[in-house]
Amino acid sequence: MAGPAPAAPLALSLGEPAGVGPEIVAAAWEALKATGPAFAVVGDAALLRRQGCPVHPIADAGEAAAVFPRALPVLDRPLPAPVAPGRPDPANAAAVADWIEEAVALAVSGAASGVVTAPIAKAPLYAAGFRFPGHTEFLAELTADVPFAGTRGPVMMLTARDLRAALVTIHEPLSAVPALVTAERVRHVARVVHEALRRDFGIAAPRLALAALNPHAGEGGAMGREEIEVLGPAAAALRAEGVAITDPLPADTLFHDAARAGYDAAVCLYHDQALIPVKTLDFWGGVNVTLGLPVVRTSPDHGTGFDIAGKGVARPDSLIAAVKLAGEMAGRRAAAPNA
Repeated sequence: MAGPAPAAPLALSLGEPAGVGPEIVAAAWEALKATGPAFAVVGDAALLRRQGCPVHPIADAGEAAAVFPRALPVLDRPLPAPVAPGRPDPANAAAVADWIEEAVALAVSGAASGVVTAPIAKAPLYAAGFRFPGHTEFLAELTADVPFAGTRGPVMMLTARDLRAALVTIHEPLSAVPALVTAERVRHVARVVHEALRRDFGIAAPRLALAALNPHAGEGGAMGREEIEVLGPAAAALRAEGVAITDPLPADTLFHDAARAGYDAAVCLYHDQALIPVKTLDFWGGVNVTLGLPVVRTSPDHGTGFDIAGKGVARPDSLIAAVKLAGEMAGRRAAAPNA
């Protein structure tokens, strides 16, 4: 369900310059230039010109909407080192982090309506001293002091077509997951998702499905007791708060067409439990959404694609979907700022 258009453009950080980011950003502009939502790229204008699209450097994000139908608006922040597709250079890592930080600052100030982030590569960032596991944690840090009326995340949610799948744990070894899936953590993630579905997705009465940890939801304790001792009580406590959420359901029957019709988002317990159904349903068009932040943030649900960078074969579907979703979410926040 589309929402009202945002009043300000989106800020799009260009991401890892040696990956597919520059080419999919150019392709996304080509696909959206006639319809929007408009976005301003925070990145290297010369690098984007190499993608073959018209580029127009701008002095501030407010110029983006007027420029967008005829050229890609760029807040030009040149890189210090040359870029070779497929070969990331730690010399450019600080600039990549700065692009993200500036995009977030634009959203915090209101000059941008939200943030879309092209993929980053962790290794060159870590080599340059970046201390965050990824985008999500970095954005949480950048917005930690920004007022926010809701339950604060960050919570990662993946979307694909009619499926929304939020994560209780993210990049954790499977052996560590049972100890990390606490009742408190489940309740917190579910609250963030419930509020975000109302605020950012326009769903007045969200319905959540809770995935079980064990096969057959533990089979009454025969295959594990987490459903009895942790997940079931967490779901009951959430319902007492007014959050509509199921008891833990077997994950192997949670994602088929008829099952998806019964809920608005699934609360999943570990990485592959959410990402396998999302990527099976729409491998090219999935979107990563960060919930529970004072700014809207989306990104493509894929990485830097070093193996295909510079070959002109990268598909922009996921970035296009991320821009569209960010525009819809930002429009709803602008229409109901206190929701």
